[in-house]
Amino acid sequence: MNICVFLSAADLDDRYTVPAREFAELLGRGGHTLVWGGSDKGLMKVVADGVQKEGGRLVGVSVEFLAASARPNADEMVIARDLAERKALLLEKADAVVIMVGGTGTLDEATEILELKKHGKHTKPVVLLNTAGFYDGLRQQFQRMEDEGFLPLPLTELVFFAKDGVGALAYLEETAGLQ
Repeated sequence: MNICVFLSAADLDDRYTVPAREFAELLGRGGHTLVWGGSDKGLMKVVADGVQKEGGRLVGVSVEFLAASARPNADEMVIARDLAERKALLLEKADAVVIMVGGTGTLDEATEILELKKHGKHTKPVVLLNTAGFYDGLRQQFQRMEDEGFLPLPLTELVFFAKDGVGALAYLEETAGLQ
């Protein structure tokens, strides 16, 4: 199955790279396809390396202004005109979405995917991989949104918070039939 992963292209320390690599290797061993931003840098490279090392496929969707950083040996690489087209292509190519640690770009991708799901534009499972408690604050904010009536459906129907890659993949297997 095709699993879109939104994440940073920054070089990060082991508290983020080790769990990301472990998750990537689980995806590769499971024969899944990584659909990602296509970068061959930072955490994006760590995840692509892990998936590829364990036999998974790589489908990248880069963007024109970042094309120089695209992974040269991906199984497939698409270059989008802009970030909006990139997000649409990533979602289109995916059966499920996992959001790993990242900056404003990752947050933008996460909120757009959740907004589209909230409005019924897709029904794909979405997992926030809460490595080292990175998304604790966001989880608290989402819970407040739900508690105060800002979400038209329960938070649990929008997103699943996983503490590790094993939990993320187990949720995906249960909800999307990824085997």
